[in-house]
Amino acid sequence: IGSVGRINQQDLRCGKMRDEDWSKITVALGKLHAAPIPMHQQPANGKRLRARGLRAIEIDFRFQGVRCREVIKILPTKANFQFACNKRAAILHEIWIGVFDYASHFPNSKRAATLGKASEKTILAALDEFILTSRRTCEASTLRDYQSAIEHHLKPAFGKFRLRDITATQIKLWVSGLTISPKRINNVLIPLRSALRDAFHDGIIERDISARIRNLSHRTEEPNPFTPSEINSILKHADEQTRNLFQFAFFTGMRTSELIALEWGDVDFQRGIVRVSRASVRKIIKVPKTRSGEREIKLLPPALDALNSQKAFTLIANKRIFYNPKTNAPWETDGQIRKTAWTPLLKAANVPYRNPYQTRHTYASLMLSAGENPMWVAHQMGHKDWGMIRQRYGRWIPDVDPVAGDKATSYWSLHGQNMAKNNLTD
Repeated sequence: IGSVGRINQQDLRCGKMRDEDWSKITVALGKLHAAPIPMHQQPANGKRLRARGLRAIEIDFRFQGVRCREVIKILPTKANFQFACNKRAAILHEIWIGVFDYASHFPNSKRAATLGKASEKTILAALDEFILTSRRTCEASTLRDYQSAIEHHLKPAFGKFRLRDITATQIKLWVSGLTISPKRINNVLIPLRSALRDAFHDGIIERDISARIRNLSHRTEEPNPFTPSEINSILKHADEQTRNLFQFAFFTGMRTSELIALEWGDVDFQRGIVRVSRASVRKIIKVPKTRSGEREIKLLPPALDALNSQKAFTLIANKRIFYNPKTNAPWETDGQIRKTAWTPLLKAANVPYRNPYQTRHTYASLMLSAGENPMWVAHQMGHKDWGMIRQRYGRWIPDVDPVAGDKATSYWSLHGQNMAKNNLTD
């Protein structure tokens, strides 16, 4: 009335009206009576309802310990207030009996993701989704490692937790109690981190706690190559096919998975090279991860001798080169080689045990100690550049050329004395 009639609000409330104000009140009441003004007052049972402007009503309720305010875009009339009141009552009833679905009532609300049915999603379900989405992006061997980590570690520990209930502290405490190696722990955490990160991006959780779970530090196993006398002892105690396999490994630096997949068609005797284009990992043939992994390796005389000796056993089949002499069939896995051939052989040769991968380290150390160009060695071993060679095998790289510095010394002996004399004269 005061606003429409242009009457002083304080005078109107206190009854200090002037004569001219009464006519203004009459005019204001006439205008208000004719205007379609919605009712803003709330019904008696609508204690948690209020108008939001002239075109919406806000409902206020608590769900999962969170105060929620949601807006219904309807005019705040008396009838609509009653509708909103009934809706709120239905919401409270659904919450009470445990069937409330936030998204069905408020599909466009930001809280529909964090407090709706999606918020009930368990870590078990998220990990299952991780495996499904990883099938197209991961190698079979990597996927198998993820599945092992999930089934043996993550699901037993966190499977029943809801994504929104897990905390970084819980995960850290769990990690502190594990007895596996730091490297294995870091690998086990990969699926969990991914599931938490996806839940954050999907709005299911409000914070990405995976960022607070850091990898554990661990030392990379140092190369422990075999000495020439150990190599001779190993090869001396091996049967012919086994000797051919390991002699070829020592003098090509190929990985065990690459040796298993090697075929006679990969060897070019005329050029004296072998092409590496595939590997066998857990009985599955796959291509190298990088382009540098596909390479040509120069066949040194010991490696060439091993191939020539192996011809009598497998060349006629013209397929895989190296066979398991106990089964007369191609080797299947690196574990099979390690258990049935490598470990017994080192024991017979009285050589301290190192895993078969040390044949690759042995090749690198032999080549570098002989003075071969580190870039050439890197190419032979399938590295993109010689950074890895320098990092892993730097101690086998000769410090300097034996005559390095001689040219500078000669130059100084010829010109240095004259330069010194000139400086003294000046």
